[in-house]
Amino acid sequence: MSSLPADISLDTLTPEAVAKTIDHALLRPDMTVDEVVEGCRLCARYKTASVCVRPCDVRVAAGELKGTGVAVGTVIGFPHGSSPASVKVCEALAAIDDGAEELDMVLNIGRLKSGRTGEVRSEISQVVRAAKERLPGCCVKVILECSLLTDDEKVAACRAAEDAGADYVKTSTGFSSGGATLADLRLMRASTDPATTRVKASGGIRTLDYLVECLQAGADRIGASATAAIVDDLRARKASAPSA
Repeated sequence: MSSLPADISLDTLTPEAVAKTIDHALLRPDMTVDEVVEGCRLCARYKTASVCVRPCDVRVAAGELKGTGVAVGTVIGFPHGSSPASVKVCEALAAIDDGAEELDMVLNIGRLKSGRTGEVRSEISQVVRAAKERLPGCCVKVILECSLLTDDEKVAACRAAEDAGADYVKTSTGFSSGGATLADLRLMRASTDPATTRVKASGGIRTLDYLVECLQAGADRIGASATAAIVDDLRARKASAPSA
């Protein structure tokens, strides 16, 4: 399911492969339309996997990135996950109609912590089913917000998301009390079937070295806003490396 080398390291990764792991995040609440356009153009230059924009910016991003091969993604129930399932379904369908191909939805954290895993699974299933009926091939990622969960709750969330047909489980929104940790990534990878469910690391990934560590810990996709700095760092290291 991944185009990454089996042996992930700075030696085996290319700048192009690293860029293709990144969902470039444009989610700051104060971001202007011009900044969104600029961020989309950066994604087109670097050939990232996707851009992840606010729901109000999906049409702008879809217009900017048409024909570039960069997918347009957005967030659902963001950042707290507390909207009713019916609202999340409406958000998902509206986003797809505006041009989104990937959806990063926040699960209902309070319901999960209440032990109501069946409700969490049902909600995810409703969003997944509606999204894939509207757009076959739509990629749905479920944000756990790991910094608010116990390890047992993280495992339960991973299994609920997998059972509901989600394509990814994701560590964080980047707007809570913590971001991606290597321990959480390893736990999420161990709690899901790699043949069906991938792992996305998001929150606090600002350097090339940490991105590589996240990939080594089991992540397939990386949410980041420091895309240019990360990819340019690898290009610089490759350029300065002594020839064999």
